[in-house]
Amino acid sequence: MDVGIVSYGAYIPRYRIKPEEIGRIWGVDGKGMGKGLMIYQKSVPGIDEDVITISTEAARYMMARVPGVNPQDIGALYVGSESHPYAVKPTSTVVSEAIEATPNLTAADLEFACKAGTAGMQMCMGMVASGMIKYGVAIGADTAQGAPGDALEFSASAGGAAFLIGSEKIIAKINKTLSFTTDTPDFWRREGQPYPLHGGRFTGDPAYFKHITSAAKMLLKEMGTTPKDYKYAIFHQPNGKFPTRVAGMVGFEQEQIETGLLTPNIGNTYSGSVPLGLSAVLDKAEPGDRIFITSYGSGAGSDAFDITVTDEIKNYQRKNAPTVEKVMENPIYVDYGLYTKYRGMIVMPEG
Repeated sequence: MDVGIVSYGAYIPRYRIKPEEIGRIWGVDGKGMGKGLMIYQKSVPGIDEDVITISTEAARYMMARVPGVNPQDIGALYVGSESHPYAVKPTSTVVSEAIEATPNLTAADLEFACKAGTAGMQMCMGMVASGMIKYGVAIGADTAQGAPGDALEFSASAGGAAFLIGSEKIIAKINKTLSFTTDTPDFWRREGQPYPLHGGRFTGDPAYFKHITSAAKMLLKEMGTTPKDYKYAIFHQPNGKFPTRVAGMVGFEQEQIETGLLTPNIGNTYSGSVPLGLSAVLDKAEPGDRIFITSYGSGAGSDAFDITVTDEIKNYQRKNAPTVEKVMENPIYVDYGLYTKYRGMIVMPEG
């Protein structure tokens, strides 16, 4: 049975802050920091936006593009994030009801740092292929945290994307997926702590680069392919610099990653990173285009996918929902004061 993507939707908040504005507050060269990270602005969730609202918006866009799909046929819904609004209360149940999915479904919130969204895709694939469900929804979304003054504050942003996984009228067939996972403590946040900690330079070579190159090379070997066989490639984007470097390490060219490389303009959306990059690629993809994906989640692991766009994309109603380019239009820039208010870093006293 062929299994793949039947529909997708993406959402990114309109608010933006530039690294030089963050640097102004902390007395550092924010513009230089942004240039070093290849991040020139980042998205900021509005005061009433969180992972639930971002996931719901993306899922509604996803469903709008497939008016012939009955939401009552959705048998599973997973939301991957490391910034769920509730420690105890699922995001997934709210989203499933918002898109009018059947209550006869399995739903769960997933966590695996920045790859929880792609893990959800794998779970939905397995359930569809086994015949347990007709459709599954996998969402990757975050309102990422970065401690005030920390390097993460220059990159941690907000956004997400949703994917409807099924076996009928698939617009992108998932030919193969596999994962590479180890216990590598490069990034963590204990329960009750507001901001994560990280291993600094340790997060690069033994963590991000090792896992992505290992998963990517495993997939190329399994498929008997080379980077030249793919039109597009998407790698996890904690900044603009890392995916550019890792693409070269695996053998991909700059033009293969540029369509899905969104971080320079929206920052690191954590669990939304690869799903948003894939959405941007699907906005432009044509039948026969082959897509190579490798996500990354600290802790640590990578999920790799080999995907082929099908002829069904000619009939797909992309126009029924905004493209990634469209949701990135008309940004509203905020200063650090509004940024801290919107991020809940300062709270109005009661009374």
